[in-house]
Amino acid sequence: MASIFTKIINREIPGHIVAEDDNYIAFLDINPLVEGHVLVVPKEETDYIFNLDDKVFSGLHLFSKKVAKAIEKSVDCIRIGVAVIGLEVPHVHIHLVPLNSMNDINFSKGKLNPSKEELEEVAAAIKKNFN
Repeated sequence: MASIFTKIINREIPGHIVAEDDNYIAFLDINPLVEGHVLVVPKEETDYIFNLDDKVFSGLHLFSKKVAKAIEKSVDCIRIGVAVIGLEVPHVHIHLVPLNSMNDINFSKGKLNPSKEELEEVAAAIKKNFN
């Protein structure tokens, strides 16, 4: 069964996509820790990051770096935090989280519940700065 991320990749369900190429896609987390929280995903559905082949693994990180630079230009933050947890969805993904404090990347805290319009606005800004 396809993961929720594969369904976003295949446009079977909506996602606030901020960047994409032939191998990777980045979209907003719909329940972010902070504004601008993005998930970067390889289009190849693999459950565990260290099971990716070296080319996909390194490409994922290089693509994430480009997305992080776009987030930095779009959201007020000191830097972008990076987390790979991999237990909540069985599809490799990197969390890129704008940071102004250590608590901004605390996954045990409550998540935000932005409106569709708020998500669209942030996604448009990141997408503009990615291109």
